Amino acid sequence: MKIRNFRNTGLLLFILLLVNNLKAQSITILQQDKPTSIRGLSVVDDNVAWISGSKGYIAITRNGGETWDWQQVKGFEKSDFRDIEAFSDKEAIIMSSGTPALILKTVDGGANWQVKYKNTDTAYFFDAMEFTSKQNGYVLGDPIAGQFVLMQTKDGGDLWQASDNPPEALPGEASFAASGTCLALNLTRENIAVVTGGSNTRLIFRNNDQTEWHYENLPIQHGKPSQGAFSMVCGYKSIVIVGGNYSQDKLNDSTACFIKFDNNPEFKLTTNSTTGFQSCVEYITEQTFLSTGTPGSNITTDGGKTWTKIDNTSFNVCRKAKRGKLVLLAGNGGKIGVLKM
Repeated sequence: MKIRNFRNTGLLLFILLLVNNLKAQSITILQQDKPTSIRGLSVVDDNVAWISGSKGYIAITRNGGETWDWQQVKGFEKSDFRDIEAFSDKEAIIMSSGTPALILKTVDGGANWQVKYKNTDTAYFFDAMEFTSKQNGYVLGDPIAGQFVLMQTKDGGDLWQASDNPPEALPGEASFAASGTCLALNLTRENIAVVTGGSNTRLIFRNNDQTEWHYENLPIQHGKPSQGAFSMVCGYKSIVIVGGNYSQDKLNDSTACFIKFDNNPEFKLTTNSTTGFQSCVEYITEQTFLSTGTPGSNITTDGGKTWTKIDNTSFNVCRKAKRGKLVLLAGNGGKIGVLKM
């Protein structure tokens, strides 16, 4: 009897410790009430981060998010900068969706922006941008004539060229420009990967040493233009993918899945899914991931298997520092938040 009580006490302490840890994770609002919808976020380190959004807005912090310097990029006040990649407090690249499709670069902290790519063809719609290094990066766009648009730079974003081997798209399939994270690079087992939605939800990837693209169906809900996989990230031991239906964002059926790196890798739906539609997921540490969307934000501490809601605030994107621990979130109305662990 004493041994059983001891075991029960130990289990109770473990549960209480887990609950306290989840309660300790919270999101604090740093900025809001700006006339822009933020979807681009790049956190360089624990001090420097950039955001980009609609109506040509850009902002930078140099003190971990305490204060932000805002601007509307002159001449691009109507542009929707859906993604941004920053390398320091001086150098950053922004990508605009819609017409014209644009890529701009600054090397002086945003004082001046140079147009590095412009396409007035209305068929072009950029979704996401990622870099494997300061020199090598990609921009993903919606399919044209059955193939995804895939642009590449090898000189730090000065020159962009179309890939001669883009992945194929099924009829009605596309990617979402919701958070700049439907495109992922430098995964543990893949060099470049894309998640899709619409008529089909798939993971499309190409191995480091191959030119052939591979296509895997995902168990996330799909079938409508507003449904599918919106974001993916690779962690220490698993890949996590989130999405759902942004037109019915409270539905939580089949909104997240994960895959463990083991001898029999297979995508599985989460045991208890995220609280509705999620537009972005980010790797934090070990088995911990953060996801966010218009219904709020969620945490998993078991590699994506189960999720706990930690905040009701609407955000579009969450990113962790490339070099550091700072985790920021951003969304509509110029809203910027920080994750407290």
